[in-house]
Amino acid sequence: MKSSYGYHSYRGRSAGRRVLVVLIVLLSLILAAAVVGFFMLQGHIYYGDDGRAHVDLPSWGQSAQPTPTPVDPIILVTPEPRETSQPTSAPAPQGALTLAAPLSGVWDSLEPQAVLELCHDGCALLDMKGVDGMLGYVSDLPLAISMGTSDATPGRNEALKALNETPGLYTVARVACFRDDRAPKWRHDMALRSYAGNWLDGGRIRWLNVGIPDTRDYLVGVCSELAGLGFDEIWLDWAGYPAAGDLDNIKAGESYDQTNLAAPVEEFYAAVRQALADYPEVRIGITVSAEVLAGGEDKSGQSLSALQTYGDRLYVRLPQSGEEAAACARAVEGMEPPICLGAADFLTDEEKQALEDYGLEWGTLVAAQAAEGL
Repeated sequence: MKSSYGYHSYRGRSAGRRVLVVLIVLLSLILAAAVVGFFMLQGHIYYGDDGRAHVDLPSWGQSAQPTPTPVDPIILVTPEPRETSQPTSAPAPQGALTLAAPLSGVWDSLEPQAVLELCHDGCALLDMKGVDGMLGYVSDLPLAISMGTSDATPGRNEALKALNETPGLYTVARVACFRDDRAPKWRHDMALRSYAGNWLDGGRIRWLNVGIPDTRDYLVGVCSELAGLGFDEIWLDWAGYPAAGDLDNIKAGESYDQTNLAAPVEEFYAAVRQALADYPEVRIGITVSAEVLAGGEDKSGQSLSALQTYGDRLYVRLPQSGEEAAACARAVEGMEPPICLGAADFLTDEEKQALEDYGLEWGTLVAAQAAEGL
């Protein structure tokens, strides 16, 4: 019998080994796809009001269309009607005219007389930085240029300057400060972050982080440019940390320290005031919640002392309840700077009736100006 000398005859590769190799390859591919998918979708993860994580899938294969940003409604309300030099028989104006950026139609020309004729109350509110991050003027800021947020309409700035110089017209540039859906996509280091990417509020909007110096510098630059265009007032909306949504999902750290949110916010207000030192005639308006106005806190980092120090006018959204309205009325009484309650371009009949039920008078910015003797 022939000896094999300790060797066995070759029987071919095991079928089980081939299956194992295939499984390893498949698992590797799945793992790689999961990693790639996480980084591709991290900017689309947001936390809703229900506290759960959601994924806002991009519309692949469709042409990119800018999502229209609804301008937050605003009506300007004075709680205590004061005597003015205007005839009392004049009908109450219906609200400040809002021109949203990007401007279109008749607003493309920004012909001063045409705007003045439409602004029966002599006030024009222009959305110069929307929640979508887009600017309504041509900016020289490097970041605005690189992000593509600067308006590119030839002659836009010259038209705005001419409009702002129109006799009898009071112009307000509304700036959606830290609620910005575009900049955080370009600069994650400037964004308010969650543990899964950019933090999004209940409206699926990203936020810039007040605690990041580059963020504050960018917005201060926007305000300075708007002042240079001749606006009578710069209105800082969303001028603090978010106060609603799933705040527990915001990544804590030096730039978001819940025990010291007020310091970065006040530093921003002080920087805006300093930047506008060369424009002493330009007023600063700041949106504030009813809670802060009444001396409380709302997680925004805003404080009544800072608002009174740096704001020339405070804006408050329409009260949602009689209790909130009563708190507003108590806080407003005798307060300086002047207060404007509201959150609508034009009040509906129901809203007017609600204000009357709350015991609050409704009016517009022009009424506040007259009361201030402007």
